[in-house]
This record gives sequence, C-alpha cells and structure tokens, in this order.
Amino acid sequence: MFRSEYADVPAVELPIHEAVLGRAAERGDTPALVDGVDGTTLTYEQVDRLHRRLAAAFAEAGVTKGDVLALHSPNTVAFPTAFYAATRAGASVTTVHPLATAGEFAKQLRDCGARWIVTVSPLLETARAAAAQAGGVREIFVCDSAPGHRSLIDMLGSTAPEPRIDIDPAEDVAALPYSSGTTGVPKGVMLTHRSIATNLAQLAPTLPMGPGDRILAVLPFFHIYGLTALMNAPLRQGATVVVLPRFDLDTFLAAIQEHRITGLYVAPPIVLALAKHPAVARYDLSSLRYVISAAAPLDAALAAACSRRLGLPPVGQAYGMTELSPGTHVVPLDAVDPPPGTVGKLIADTEMRILSLDDPDKDLGVGEPGEIAIRGPQVMKGYLGRPDATAAMIDADGWLRTGDVGHVDGDGWLFVVDRVKELIKYKGFQVAPAELEALLLTHPGIADAAVVGVYDDDNNEVPHAYVVRQPTAPDLSAGEVMMYVAERVAPYKRVRGVTFVEGVPRAASGKILRRELRAPREES
Repeated sequence: MFRSEYADVPAVELPIHEAVLGRAAERGDTPALVDGVDGTTLTYEQVDRLHRRLAAAFAEAGVTKGDVLALHSPNTVAFPTAFYAATRAGASVTTVHPLATAGEFAKQLRDCGARWIVTVSPLLETARAAAAQAGGVREIFVCDSAPGHRSLIDMLGSTAPEPRIDIDPAEDVAALPYSSGTTGVPKGVMLTHRSIATNLAQLAPTLPMGPGDRILAVLPFFHIYGLTALMNAPLRQGATVVVLPRFDLDTFLAAIQEHRITGLYVAPPIVLALAKHPAVARYDLSSLRYVISAAAPLDAALAAACSRRLGLPPVGQAYGMTELSPGTHVVPLDAVDPPPGTVGKLIADTEMRILSLDDPDKDLGVGEPGEIAIRGPQVMKGYLGRPDATAAMIDADGWLRTGDVGHVDGDGWLFVVDRVKELIKYKGFQVAPAELEALLLTHPGIADAAVVGVYDDDNNEVPHAYVVRQPTAPDLSAGEVMMYVAERVAPYKRVRGVTFVEGVPRAASGKILRRELRAPREES
C-alpha cells in the first residue's frame, strides 16, 4: 500500500457553498469572477450576496432539499452563482454538457429526476425539448433573458428570506456529474458536500493560490476538473477567475495577455497548441507562472516542448476521475525536477494500491505495473440508483478501482501507462463505447458494431467504429455511418472513422475483444 507523504487533513464538514464562499464577504471588492471577453466583473462580496439572494428566489420558487437542479450552460460568470445558490437552497446540481442533444439531456434528466433547469437563451430550445421528453421538470430558468422564462437576473430582486437548510455534508449530494466510470453508459456520480470540500483541502498544499493569482477558466465548469480546479479551488482561496465560454486559441491567448493570467489548468490539446501553434508568438504570455494539465494523458515530450517555448517550469500533471471528486495525484507547484511523464504524487490523506492484472487480490510494489486502486475521503458516495455498478467499482473496504494501469517509482511518483477500462477520452471528455455501439445498432443497415479509441494525427483519442454490414445493405458507406451518429450525439461523441469488418471479435461471454480491433486494419 502506498500512502501520501503529506499530513492528513481533517474532513471538511461544511456544505460546499460554505466551504468555498465562507470568507467571500470579508474579501470585499477583490475580483472573484471576470468575463474574459467583455470584462464584466463580480467581486467576492457580490458573489456572496448574489448567490444568497438567488438561493432565496429558488426556495421561493419551490426548490427544496432533495431536489435536483440541472445546470446547462457554457462557462459564464453566472454559472458559479447559480451552482452555489442551488446548493444553498438544498438542491443537488447535475451539470449538463452544453452541447448535449435533447435526447441525451432528457436521459440525464430522467435518470436523476431533475425538477429544475437553469440554462442560457442560446440553449433554451434544447432544454425545452429535453424537459418535454423527460417529464417532471417544473420550471426552466435562464441566466440571461428569454420570453416566457424567469431570469436569474430578475430573481436577484427577491425579498424572500434566505433558506436555512439542514445539510448533512457526509450524506447529502452536492454535485451529480455524469460519468461512464470504467465502462458502460453514463451514470450519475454522487459527490457529497464533504467529499468535494475535503478534496479541495487535500489539493491545497500542492496547488496553493490566493489573492493576486489570476486563473483562466477555459475548461468547462460542467466537467468535474473545471468545477474543482477552475471554480471551487480558486474561489475558496481568494484568487480571481477569468471566465471564457469556450476554447478559441486567439481569444484564449488574448485573455492571458490582457488579464495577466498567472496559472493555467488545461487539457493536452491546449498544451499542444501552446507548444506548436504559430499564433502563440503574437501574444505576451509573460505573466504565466505555471501550467497544469489533466483529464487525459500528456506526452512527456510535448510537455517539455510547451515548457521550453513558454520559458516556464515543467508542465505539471494531475490525476483523478469524476468518481474521486476528482483529485488523487498532482505534481506540486514547488516540485524540483519531477520525472518526465509523471502524473504526480498522492495528495494528502489518500492511499493507493497497485493491483496485479492477473490476480486482483495481489498487491504489487515499486516499478510493477498494475491497476490503480484508491481509498480516501474523496471517494464518491456511489452511482445514483445503481448499487451493483457501485459495488463493482468500490469494494467493502472502500477501495475504488480506477481501471487505469500504472506504476510507482521509488520516490512515490505515479506513471499511468495504459487503461484497462474501455472509456474513450476525447479532449478530456468521456465517450462511452457502449453508448455509441447501442446507437449504431439502431441503424437498419448495421448488423453488429464495436467502438474503440484510436489516436489521430494530433494525438487525440477519437472514437472509431468497426461495423458489420447487414446483407441487405452491401453499399453502406463510412460517411453514412458517421453522419447517422453525428445527427444523434453531441459533437465530442462523434465517430471519427469507420472500418467495415466481417465480424466483431468477442469472448465466450459476449464481451467485445477490443484489443483485437486495435490491430492495424484497412479502413473503408
């Protein structure tokens, strides 16, 4: 068993809004949130006051403890306010990908029983369609304005009393992001107030920040990485968060220059752009002090190229997963010569085992690759409504099996070398092969299908489909298959390549043998 070298931290027995914003009022006019495009700024005092007023308005509308509120929005300065207002009103927040189709959104709404939606006017049509399909949604609010819907801006004028909700941080769910775990279709990950808040305390010694630090939030808040690293952590420590709604390279670089960004938390595709894109040379990025990459594996040579170009310390990595609130490992900002390619060391109060792939009951030692298992206060409560899936993920002693293969060196640095899980990570977003396979099988011209992750020319893992044509559809083309999927899923889930095969290799149990599919084949 491997243990963290950091001192244990006490569990944070606070609701997430108190854990993050407990000192917001005393920080006064320190900028908390800045719109990186138009410069709109909310101070800490404003965030404290506005989220309390909005919580009162939510409670007045009928939001109560036990409800689930779906937050369906790109990054905006309103997103954190809506999130903390909902939790203060007693609701659990399920975050929704802004590019989700109405059908995907409706599945999530049905699964978690959401009664409320907060969205933005450009996404309103999708939200309405999803609510109609799902049923059970009482009201759709908008962050900006739209005819027929209450605006959060207007609701800030509520004179209702601030709700006083009895929250049990250890049991009550604060956030309900959806993850595919190690395989299968997306499931609601129950993250309690305590698990998220304690994970922030665990991470703080390795990634310190405070007033004067300016963090650029370009990765989405709806993803647990963005929710933790770009929203909860900086606001808890008094830093300023500069918010961008989406990644556009020139807008991103201009924001670093204009707002004098000091820290970047990104995914590997952005590291690639910083290392190689000619546009980088046109901007003054001298304010940057560090870059951290997570959400997907980062090539060591690419990390080094980015560091050299920007004149920064080595790009650090972090490791975790949604089911771990999400962090377990990080390369500390003050690390001296961390080995290339490491995802970091165990954070405070976290334990790890490396399990033999041949005998999961056998623990492995230094230098031996096996499946990474984690135990700590950041482990999820479980999957919503899926006790069997929860039991398959977390054993009776609290060990969560990550599905990732890694090894530890003699100094405690973890290296992730492979995945035993089938999940595809496209630019940090999770794509479940089973979900795409089920969709492909609804096409009348497809007899069987399997989906695996392959790496494209930019080193992004992308979904690739292996398809068996029906005898009645001998002329079915790759383009038709890709279009069929593209019309029914969010853009990041699209199949990027198709290979036609005579049959899908399967084990006796019926399980798809994906490793056989990854062998080189002729593409159709």
